[in-house]
Amino acid sequence: MTQKLTILFDLDGTLVDTAPDLMGAHNHVMKKFGYPQKKLEDIKNIAGRGAWIMMQRTFRDEIKDEKLKKEMVKEFIDYYAKNIDKASKPIKGVIDFLNWAKSKQILMGVCTNKQERLAIDLLKKINLFQYFEYVAGCDTFEFNKPDPRHLTNVIEIIGGDLNKSIMVGDSEVDSLSAHSARIPFILVEEGYTEKNTNEIPHKTLIKDFSNFEKIIKDYL
Repeated sequence: MTQKLTILFDLDGTLVDTAPDLMGAHNHVMKKFGYPQKKLEDIKNIAGRGAWIMMQRTFRDEIKDEKLKKEMVKEFIDYYAKNIDKASKPIKGVIDFLNWAKSKQILMGVCTNKQERLAIDLLKKINLFQYFEYVAGCDTFEFNKPDPRHLTNVIEIIGGDLNKSIMVGDSEVDSLSAHSARIPFILVEEGYTEKNTNEIPHKTLIKDFSNFEKIIKDYL
């Protein structure tokens, strides 16, 4: 029997454009606590590693009080959880590709640095959850991306083969994870990162998921 292909996906900026809702939560917190708000592009540059690091990057040296930082992060997560699907949309071509992949019995999982409960809730609310065998967040295991075990654990859990797996993501965090796990990495352009595409090692570069099956057929 031929081993099935496994595809792992990052979530924010890869499967779903979540930046508008992340910005909404971020700016809610900043306004409430009396600090400057950010534009959408600024959010995309700081959103790739989960809520805590995202907020740390916006705090910089302006906020040194650790208790205040924790209060602000909690406020961010609480607000975001209640408004997680207000403006978030699947990236172009995602639904068509996921339907195609399911028809080919391709195993699929999500590896995100979003909290697991938030990732699952978002995927359910935008009707994508049913496509995936497993969703792993930043708190699913004792480690998360860029630790390669975030990827390799999910591959093992869903019955995949490391030698027949690929990772799709939009940032250097995803690239490093895939490289360390020794699986091919496909980079989505204009992701949630400060880096240019030429600074992020990748095997293939895509703008979105339109006609993505043509690329994946080479791995089948």
